[in-house]
Amino acid sequence: METLAQIRRKLEGAEDLKTVVRTMKAMAASNIGQYEQAGRALSDYYRTVALGIVAYFHEREELKRVNKKKHKVTCAIVFGSDQGLVGQFNNTLTDFVKLTLNKLEGEKIIWAIGDRIKTVLLDRGFTLRNLFHVPNSVDGITPLVSQILLRSEESIKINEVDQIYIFHNQPNNSGIGYTPVKQKLLPLDEDWKLNLSELKWPTKIPPQVAGGEKATLLALIHEFLFVSLYRASAESLASENASRLLAMQRAEKNIEELLENLNRKYHSIRQTMIDEELFDVISGFEALKKK
Repeated sequence: METLAQIRRKLEGAEDLKTVVRTMKAMAASNIGQYEQAGRALSDYYRTVALGIVAYFHEREELKRVNKKKHKVTCAIVFGSDQGLVGQFNNTLTDFVKLTLNKLEGEKIIWAIGDRIKTVLLDRGFTLRNLFHVPNSVDGITPLVSQILLRSEESIKINEVDQIYIFHNQPNNSGIGYTPVKQKLLPLDEDWKLNLSELKWPTKIPPQVAGGEKATLLALIHEFLFVSLYRASAESLASENASRLLAMQRAEKNIEELLENLNRKYHSIRQTMIDEELFDVISGFEALKKK
């Protein structure tokens, strides 16, 4: 049977753990705000850049349909987490990646963003070629995106890969939970152009390109690739912190239940000890009376 001292130590440990969980919950809630704000800002900018590309291709036919290869090397850039306590965040995304890539022909390689997602991907049998670390703040997203862009352009140029997809978790519109999504990043072929053509120019006035046309197109494409990766990273970080917040809420509830049980047990044992002491006093008093 546990003693009062042992239960008291457990209570103190549970209270300390509850403080840590509350701190992590507050940090996650704070981080969600900044990453969601960055994601919303990038969504507006993404549309602006896409409309710029639509304006350029108005009455132009520069891009040609790429010949289909029998054997393609597909690279999947997967945005996961470096840290734990995120529930099924990495597992859900990995299952989505596996389901999607199984439908594609050819070889598949992975560029993982995050040590935790790397472990899950390797367990699923994927081949890992590159590992990047998850940014700790909004300011860290730009350097990460620059690294990925440089590596992507090099891989396409030397024919190391034929196409690149982005996979990440995206916050739900309800603000609760997340959904795994994908986007084709490269190559920028006719299919990519057709997808962009779904955007309609917002006015009746035909768009015109000012300045050098080639330089304008290159600048727009660079911004399109940059904003696609930046938005994916921001949305992934917002989803990660939302998942951590939910995990911390569950942990806090479990700790509160544990504290309630420990307090009940503590008071029960204490009351039993008091009853025993009173019984001993009464028994002693009765014995003295008989004498």
